[in-house]
Amino acid sequence: MNSETLIKASGIFVQYEDNVVLHNIDFSIGQREIVTLLGPNGSGKTTLLRILIGAIQPDKGQITAQDGLRIGYVPQRLGVDQRMPMTVRRYVGLGARCNKDEQMYWLQKVGLQDALKQQVSALSGGQLQRVLFVQALMADPHILILDEATQGLDQQGEASFYKLIAEVRDEQGCAVLMVSHDLHVVMSASDRVICLNGHVCCEGEPTIVSAAPEYRALFGLGTEGALALYRHEHDHSHDHTNEHSHEPLQNHAKNQSNDH
Repeated sequence: MNSETLIKASGIFVQYEDNVVLHNIDFSIGQREIVTLLGPNGSGKTTLLRILIGAIQPDKGQITAQDGLRIGYVPQRLGVDQRMPMTVRRYVGLGARCNKDEQMYWLQKVGLQDALKQQVSALSGGQLQRVLFVQALMADPHILILDEATQGLDQQGEASFYKLIAEVRDEQGCAVLMVSHDLHVVMSASDRVICLNGHVCCEGEPTIVSAAPEYRALFGLGTEGALALYRHEHDHSHDHTNEHSHEPLQNHAKNQSNDH
């Protein structure tokens, strides 16, 4: 593993009873990379994430990480005990390495600056996902891992979210691993895309993956227009303030009344 590689998976194999979930997985993420892991439901995406964060062990293979690697993890969904008295301010500050000014900065970025005194148990699904996102940043992670973090957002909201991800990488200096089951704007927000379906079907730059036969066999041909929604401009030398400006995410959240 070279000095720029933060974490590496080699020969990962996972089987549940007679069902092989992952096989022959070789995967790595480097410093400041934005990587998207794409795949249909049941393709093993969440299992791979849980292996990377150390929640489960593979049946075969190994994970190698840099010494002292800090991972910020945002799960698909977090069950909250309705009896637990915990405000947004207190929850975001749990185990925090940063000061309150930094907490407020990122809460403003996601449109939750007015929710500090709300109980976490009273938040909508979309609000809770944004609180989890900010709380993960408070660990000052080397890698931020997001499992289906755009659930509950419409397409415009997703575009805003991926602009925010670029800001996080540029300001925090961390790598980002995002997981999704569909394309939308995610491809053009990424430096590298990995298409997973029990094994790595294809990987590379977004435009290369979107044209790969393996990708199109899984996702079809009707996705080309999505690439135009948000073009990732982080390598350009011009000022990022306007390039990455976005409306607060709560403006684009779908109706969360059915979330639990």
